Amino acid sequence: MSINLSDYKELLEDLEPESIALLNNIWPDATKIFSPRGLDNYLKGASALQNLGRGRSLVDTWIDEAPQVAKEVGEDVVADLATAALSLASRTSGSVIELVLATAPTAAQRLGDAQLFQNYLQFLNTLIAQAPRGVRPMLDKLDVLFGQLTLGGLRRWAMWGAHAHRTDYEEQFKYFGLQSKESLAILQKERKGTLFVDVQRRINMYMRALWARDFFMKPTSGDFETREGYKPYIENYFIHLPDAYDSYADVEASEIYRAAAAHAAAHLVETREPISAEGLNPLQMAVIAVIEDARIEALSIRRFPGLRKTWSTLHTATPEMATSVGDYLNRLARALLDPAYQDADNWIVEGRHLFAQAQGKLHSHHISWEIGVQLAHRIKDKGLSFNPRTDQLTAPYLDDNRYFWEFVEFDFNKALAAGYDAPKQIRKHVSVMEFANAVEVENAGDDAQEIWVMETEFFPYEDMGISYNELEGKEPVSSPYHYSEWDYQIQLERPAWTTVQEKRAKLGDIHCIDDIAKQYKREIARMKFLLDAMQPQGVRRIRKLEDGDEIDINAAIRSIIDMRMGMQPDPRIMMRSVRKTRDISVLVLLDLSESTNEKVAGQDFSVLDLTRQATVLLADAIDKIGDSFAIHGFCSDGRHDVEYYRYKDFDQPYNEIPKGRLAGMTGQLSTRMGAAMRHASHYLKLQKSAKKLMLVITDGEPADIDVRDPQYLRYDTKKAVEEAARVGIVTYCMSLDPRADQYVSRIFGARNYLVVDHVERLPEKLPILYTGLTR
Repeated sequence: MSINLSDYKELLEDLEPESIALLNNIWPDATKIFSPRGLDNYLKGASALQNLGRGRSLVDTWIDEAPQVAKEVGEDVVADLATAALSLASRTSGSVIELVLATAPTAAQRLGDAQLFQNYLQFLNTLIAQAPRGVRPMLDKLDVLFGQLTLGGLRRWAMWGAHAHRTDYEEQFKYFGLQSKESLAILQKERKGTLFVDVQRRINMYMRALWARDFFMKPTSGDFETREGYKPYIENYFIHLPDAYDSYADVEASEIYRAAAAHAAAHLVETREPISAEGLNPLQMAVIAVIEDARIEALSIRRFPGLRKTWSTLHTATPEMATSVGDYLNRLARALLDPAYQDADNWIVEGRHLFAQAQGKLHSHHISWEIGVQLAHRIKDKGLSFNPRTDQLTAPYLDDNRYFWEFVEFDFNKALAAGYDAPKQIRKHVSVMEFANAVEVENAGDDAQEIWVMETEFFPYEDMGISYNELEGKEPVSSPYHYSEWDYQIQLERPAWTTVQEKRAKLGDIHCIDDIAKQYKREIARMKFLLDAMQPQGVRRIRKLEDGDEIDINAAIRSIIDMRMGMQPDPRIMMRSVRKTRDISVLVLLDLSESTNEKVAGQDFSVLDLTRQATVLLADAIDKIGDSFAIHGFCSDGRHDVEYYRYKDFDQPYNEIPKGRLAGMTGQLSTRMGAAMRHASHYLKLQKSAKKLMLVITDGEPADIDVRDPQYLRYDTKKAVEEAARVGIVTYCMSLDPRADQYVSRIFGARNYLVVDHVERLPEKLPILYTGLTR
């Protein structure tokens, strides 16, 4: 069925006749590239760009180039390209937007992947904010740049120039136009040996010749801080290969691509069932992975003997390497692949012997499990500790083996039901009168059939400060919240890696909160005065609107003059009067790790006491001026138990209940900050305020009991900060660690942190900081 351009008449009403004529010429090719939905997005993009009022040339460029982008990386990115062009309209000229569209097919062709192209659009959005004068000369040289750089290399090259020449516009122009020596030097530094797009066609032909079938291959995202430790991987039956390889020893990069693609294809062909990881420790999984790699390679070599040389030349382990478990794993991998490799170590000899005995059973992955578990048990005799982050295989063609592992997700409801015949305890929410007239046992425990919980807290004994709800039954367990975590070593997110569990905050002596408010009465009044002075006053006029409350006379006159001169008038002749109001939501996130119980040097109070004082001081002042705010806290005991406490929520009044919870907060366990910040962002995203602020108060760096690498949680927290920024949340950290400057600045940014050298001044510093952040 043919699709006629006349079917989209309503989308073409605003286009000029010349643009419609161009569209008629391109339409036959466009209908071959786009689906009906894609055509709709294509024409909507043309109409939206026409309504920008930046001239016909911009629209014609879109009509010309958008189909080429869709042809290279798929039609789904066309809507993203239109959105990117429209978002740039308020920050740059129409000619730069036109150049972005004109060079988009070049970027799409060189990147070869929809996700990479979307990352490229995000990169342009960032660059235009930091170096607006450099975008045009860079786009003029885009073909040259993408001929030598990956997307990650391009971003690092551009960011270096943006930071080095932030205010020197002449040097900025030279740098991005490849006219300066330092520009060429950084370009050479970031240049990679061979790009995936340059060898993709050859690798496809090679794979088809080997296996008589096609494999789906994609370049991996190259927009990373570092490429160290990065591996190929298989996901959803797609083979993901690095977007660039350097040569390895004497082996050319194209040969590494050939080896990596062949190895990944061998997994897809020979690994017919997943291997269960249930009950295995990390060492056992690592050894099993080595055996499984050797198994699928042995089966492939039976078909194609030449693959042995392709793979074995990339193994460089030697018998002298014996300082870590990773050394032995690399030696074992080489020994199982290369018969000419000599290694007299008993563990390596045993591994070779077991694998040789299993040659008739290699059709099943069960042999990998059996040999791997046995060897993992024997390697313990060497007295070496295993670190899964550093003890990895070094051959560059090997993937990360995520493809064949099967992880059984923990089902909390099934776990409760498994093997228990006892009836489940029921919790009912009732009114005060129902509770008073019908409750049988006020302090029922875990064995009660029903637990009645009042809708509001009720304190039967004022001197105890404990409500009926707290006296009754076991604490209700909230549904777990699963969040991903960023692994900087492999430059990937580990999906659903951490579990946040909300816990009920215990109540403490509310009198201590009142004492704090009395102690800092003068500071609270001063802060309220400062914030009241910041309250926006008056009315602001927003001009240049197509739909407004009244006509902007000056704009209307300019449009009439344009019409009389035969020029395209600006349709934005309306304006609207808006009353400025304070519209902000603030979430204070408290680090409640064990270290907060330590005494402040030379004082008789702890860091937690100071944190409580500062929080009460801040909460009293914010409550008086009416800002929406919440106070939450967190600690952790490994990635499966990040405890999260909600002392005050946004829709909750700041009364006796939040104050009692603040009085009862305690310090314990560790500091898995990234997961807690993602959960806090979840609550901030639910707020409809124009501005959202997350204020993190901590006394140390991110750390947890199951993480040995100090950089791991730092990078994850940095990733959590970036994720919050993408949804409009501003994060700010107040650190009580006097040595925190170096790592806090890398996590939160150069301007988004404050280190309190004298911890005892925290109650004084926090309100002043809040005043500045919400100005």
